[in-house]
Amino acid sequence: MPAAPKPYKEPYGFRSFEFAFMSPAVLLLGVLSLVPFVMLIAMSFSKVKTLGGVRLEFTGLDNWVAVLGDGAIWASWGRSLVYFGSIIAVEMVLGFAFAVVLHNLLRGRSFLLSVVLLPMFLAPVMVGLLGRFMLDSTIGLYAQLLQVVGVDTDVFARPATALPTVILIDVWEWTPLVALIMLAGLTSVPPSTLEAASVDGAGFFQKLFQIAVPQMKAIILVALLIRSMDAIRYYDIITATTNGGPADATKIVPIRLYELAFRFNNQIGRAAVLGITMLIFSIALANVFVRLFGDREAAKVHVAGDQH
Repeated sequence: MPAAPKPYKEPYGFRSFEFAFMSPAVLLLGVLSLVPFVMLIAMSFSKVKTLGGVRLEFTGLDNWVAVLGDGAIWASWGRSLVYFGSIIAVEMVLGFAFAVVLHNLLRGRSFLLSVVLLPMFLAPVMVGLLGRFMLDSTIGLYAQLLQVVGVDTDVFARPATALPTVILIDVWEWTPLVALIMLAGLTSVPPSTLEAASVDGAGFFQKLFQIAVPQMKAIILVALLIRSMDAIRYYDIITATTNGGPADATKIVPIRLYELAFRFNNQIGRAAVLGITMLIFSIALANVFVRLFGDREAAKVHVAGDQH
């Protein structure tokens, strides 16, 4: 009696149809990601010469010692941390508040949402130029309003006010993005859960912070990761408004990296070291956020994203 045929099993892993279908795109993505990263590491241990073609001369740890021992770069890291912490804290709080208002709005929600989202559709350079114009001490509308309340100064010309002003411009542009993400999270909370809490006598803030927010941890993680990864390498608004001044008051790490690579001494090797330190900081920060706000599924998504 012939043996019964074995049941057919779909191939999986590297032999699956899905992998064969996706392999060209994965290979291209890997090349576009890994080759620049390897070059960045090589440049960090070399003196990069660009005249007559790119040439690398191995210098060992000279670039690393120079960057890690530069007090001006550490000062830029300090300003970057102030900039990063301020915009993340303010944007997360304001974005959540706007999302709660929009979620509970009964009329005019679509109109108000479109108005709130307008700033994020502008290019950051345009936002910087607009802020520079509106706060100009001679013709700016906002500058004239500040003069009415007794602030008679050019906010971009004083070290004490330049960085807070740039932070507020960034908050104005990107709070709508956080609000949109938070609104999606609030909408995903099951209404039956909130109705059951209301029947049990829970108030508005109890439902919000004890029921809705715990179910939004994955959404909060997404908002944190998107804004933090962008804030660490932000360049456009500061370049369009203060260009790192006055007296280096707004010279955060990305501005310093640009100056090392292209503006002053053509120290591309040192700029590569600074870029690697930014990457390390970003990865460490992302993992901290995943541990604080992410569940297992969010962590899996994060790890998968890092692999890609």
